Amino acid sequence: MGGTSGRGRQAGGTPRAALADLLAGNRRFVSGQPVHGHDVTAAAAASGDQQPYAVVLGCIDSRVPLEAIFDQTFGAICVIRTGGHVLDRAVCGSIEYVVGQLGVPLVMVLGHERCGAVGATVDALRTGERPGGSLAHLVDEIAPAVIEAGLDDPAVHPLAIRRHVRRTVHTLREDELLVEPVAADRVAVVGGLYDLATGEVALLDPA
Repeated sequence: MGGTSGRGRQAGGTPRAALADLLAGNRRFVSGQPVHGHDVTAAAAASGDQQPYAVVLGCIDSRVPLEAIFDQTFGAICVIRTGGHVLDRAVCGSIEYVVGQLGVPLVMVLGHERCGAVGATVDALRTGERPGGSLAHLVDEIAPAVIEAGLDDPAVHPLAIRRHVRRTVHTLREDELLVEPVAADRVAVVGGLYDLATGEVALLDPA
């Protein structure tokens, strides 16, 4: 997972500064003036220990490349992607690692509009047909957000996306290895929503 020495970029950093840096990158992306974009040299990728300042948990959707939408170069952020940004032990352990060993002060959970995993969960609950295989795990993890949003609500899909982001944020804030640094304001866990039409990231319940 990378070296633990240095702590460069995030040394002495705060959750607020990390969040400001991340959102500034998104503004550059939206304005069409990225500093990094996809033009990152191989030398940058191999230039020593990683020194990230944030970890972003997002969806596997191919329209949401996380380094690009935040205009970040190699080594700046750790990225985790699962269907519907669903948590499991490997994801939680990875986040615990970058917070505890790399000193990362910011964790962002990023959902996006028109999420297919949430749509599949809505369909499964409405039809009563639970999918097979490990896809069932994704549905089971997203289902509480869909139920809270109201299965019969015409806007259940977008409402459930937002609820699922907030539920994921809450779960991470209560993680046994994150609860203390979060309580001490050394680490922030925030939720965001990516707009596929505009490219903008909006914070949900801003820190």
